[in-house]
Amino acid sequence: MKPLIGITGRRLSLGMVARTSRPFQFQFIDSYFSAFGDSVAAAGGIPVNLPFHADAEGVIDRLDGLVVTGGQDIHPSRWGGSARVDPTVDPRWDFDVPDPERDEYEAALIVAALQANIPLLGVCRGHHLLNVVLGGSLVEHIEEGPIVHVSPNFAPDDGDDAHTVSFAPGSLAHTLYGPRRVVNSWHHQAVDRLGRGLAVMGTTADGVVEAIRLADSPVVGVQWHPEWMASPDPVFEWLVDQSAANALGPAMTGGATW
Repeated sequence: MKPLIGITGRRLSLGMVARTSRPFQFQFIDSYFSAFGDSVAAAGGIPVNLPFHADAEGVIDRLDGLVVTGGQDIHPSRWGGSARVDPTVDPRWDFDVPDPERDEYEAALIVAALQANIPLLGVCRGHHLLNVVLGGSLVEHIEEGPIVHVSPNFAPDDGDDAHTVSFAPGSLAHTLYGPRRVVNSWHHQAVDRLGRGLAVMGTTADGVVEAIRLADSPVVGVQWHPEWMASPDPVFEWLVDQSAANALGPAMTGGATW
């Protein structure tokens, strides 16, 4: 049985789409990067796009796995950041400003997924939000250094040799990738203080946290974009395998309760 895997997205005004007919410019659209659905399907799962108003607990009851995707920064008020956010800028009309509605919904999904012990993959922003939901904090802005974290390259991309992640021996990431892997990078924030129960699985040479896992749970966060690696990323096969086992029920998976 193919597992159902939920994928989060963002909400925008239709007027942000070029050549939208004028009468509809102030209607909203829910948008999702198709690469996530493609990657989940290629690994054997059934992708399900999740709008903000799909009840979090109800959705998690129906899903076998969850992907919390990338996007704009999390609102600093959720984790104690100091950045000023202009309240007059509407996230429905700007790709880059924090979206409190999205933060709230995805945080609720993460909590419900943890309570249900279903497999969860957080990507970039989703990796950050997983950490924040569990009480962690973020590096507000990574200073420029020898390793470039905001790549000028277009997606998909396998990354530059300088952006190599080293994985902790014995970790799930080490099992999936080996001791190290070059990955892509499009982020200016990073995990700082770890949330409850989280462990670091991978870092770049400058100490930026690139992979985390919740102990004894099928819950992983990665800083890079596995959906935009030019070569297939094994984390999707891991997610689908875990989600398929989850679909068989606790008696078959023997999963722990968060």
